[in-house]
Amino acid sequence: MKGWRAVGGALSIALYVLLWAPLVMVAVFSFNASRLGSGWGGFTLEWYAALWRNESALAAARNTAVLAVASTAISTVIGTLLGYGLWMGTRQDGRRSGGWIWAERSLQVPVLIPDVVFAVALILWFGWIRQSWSLGEPGMLLMVLGHVSFQIPFVALVVRARAARLDPRWVEAARDLGATPVEAFLKVTLPLLRPGVVAGALLALTLSLDDFAVSFFLSGPGSTTLPVLIYAQARRGLTPDIHALSTLLLVGTVAAVWIGGWWRPRGR
Repeated sequence: MKGWRAVGGALSIALYVLLWAPLVMVAVFSFNASRLGSGWGGFTLEWYAALWRNESALAAARNTAVLAVASTAISTVIGTLLGYGLWMGTRQDGRRSGGWIWAERSLQVPVLIPDVVFAVALILWFGWIRQSWSLGEPGMLLMVLGHVSFQIPFVALVVRARAARLDPRWVEAARDLGATPVEAFLKVTLPLLRPGVVAGALLALTLSLDDFAVSFFLSGPGSTTLPVLIYAQARRGLTPDIHALSTLLLVGTVAAVWIGGWWRPRGR
């Protein structure tokens, strides 16, 4: 037994090294005075200062933040209502009819389909819309709609899983005490769904910040995001200021994870 524990511990350590070593290397080279990055040239903060003078990087950061916040807000509201609706329909039907099963499983298709295939599908769809409406023009609005389209299933499935653990008698008690359906949802159901809503929103936010394929195909002039910018820079050769930008993104992501874990309700 001890031998298997030792093997499991070694594999766990190797996995964490494989996961974190490249990220740590990027952070280390963001402080490297050597511009080429071929060797250690000393410690410097020059590249972080240069990053703040990089107008294209700052514009991409603003676009990424606007895109992530707007798409997450929209997808969280729609996904929460959709997940709650699936739970209510299944609970009232009781037998999980084919219609409800199809509706729930259809949400899993955008989750499983490759990003590039989904991005190409969005291009075709918005291109068809462009023939009769200017909404199909590439830009920030189109990117928000594209991100919302793949964020909604993630939020809905997470909220649906959380709703499955609720006791419907709480809602029935609120209705018996005179609450309207809207009041019962806002004052009873929604607070009970809050962990699932928060988890779905954080997942949607992470997916938006991390997305490349949809943003790359739907972006227009002045709407470049950080993943697209980093990809363009990597094709010409990575510079230390991109290492600094990647490090800031890593620190922000780790901070968001820790804040989300600390804020999450504790206890049973």
